[in-house]
This record gives sequence, structure tokens and C-alpha cells, in this order.
Amino acid sequence: MAVRLAKTLLVLSVALFYSFVVFNNTTDYNSNHLFVRHVLMMDSTFPGNHGMWRAINTPLVHTLFYLSIILWEMLTMVLCWWGGMRLARACKSTPAEFYQAKSMAVCALTLGLLMWLVAFLSVGGEWFLMWQSRAWNGQDAAFRMFTVTGIVLLLLVMPEAEMQP
Repeated sequence: MAVRLAKTLLVLSVALFYSFVVFNNTTDYNSNHLFVRHVLMMDSTFPGNHGMWRAINTPLVHTLFYLSIILWEMLTMVLCWWGGMRLARACKSTPAEFYQAKSMAVCALTLGLLMWLVAFLSVGGEWFLMWQSRAWNGQDAAFRMFTVTGIVLLLLVMPEAEMQP
């Protein structure tokens, strides 16, 4: 029961984190929009780098990119809450029922991992060379969240002790 509770609380903690992220990105829209804008414009990368042809200087694209990130975060948040609540309801159920309850949380955490890996580490970090910027580099935060979310996912998918022979 303690392991089930730990899994449930960790998924709900990720849901809470995403709730704060969505809250911040919607109530302080301009701060993070500015971050996305600078990353896409590549205006603080190393001078004379040969990747500047990738820069996007179209404000509409900056806005659409940022809105897609917010929507991705919102979907992850909702699915984490949903998955966490399913786990909470199944905590005292049979091992098979608790296993079935994991599916939504697995989807939610995977969606979160994909956001940090694809949008931030791959697209922002490598395609738009965010790693070259001192001012607009979110790779450390992205890696931290990828790691935290990944650990929660790994713990969640571990079989329950009562299901092992």
C-alpha cells in the first residue's frame, strides 16, 4: 500500500507542478513569451555562428509556438490530475485494477517527457542553439524536469510487490 500511495502522490505532485507552470504561463504571459521569442530569433547565440539561417523572426510564429507549448502543458496537467485521481481511487483495489489505473498517468508523464525532450532540449536547445545563450537558456530547467518526470514514470511502471512471484 505504501508504494501505491507513493506512486499516486508523485503523479499528483507532477500534476501540481504543471498546474503552476500553466498558471505562470497564462498569468505572466509576456515573460515566457519573451523567452520563446528570443530562443526562436537566436539573437543571443554565439556571434557569427553558421546556424543563424534557422532563426525565426516572425512574431506570429513566436506566438503560435508559445501557445502550442501552453496547450501541451495544459493537456499534460489535465492528464496528470486525471491519472493521479484514478490511481488514488484504485489504491486499495486489486493489483490488476491498480495496474489498469496506471495507464492515464503513464500517458500523462510520457507527454510531459516528450515536451521537455522534444520542445526544449531538441528543438530549443539544439535546433535553435539555445545552449549558446547565457540569457535565454532553459536547458538546465528542462533537463531537471525531464529527469524528475522520468523518475516518476519509472517508479510508476514498476510492478507492484504483490504482483511479483
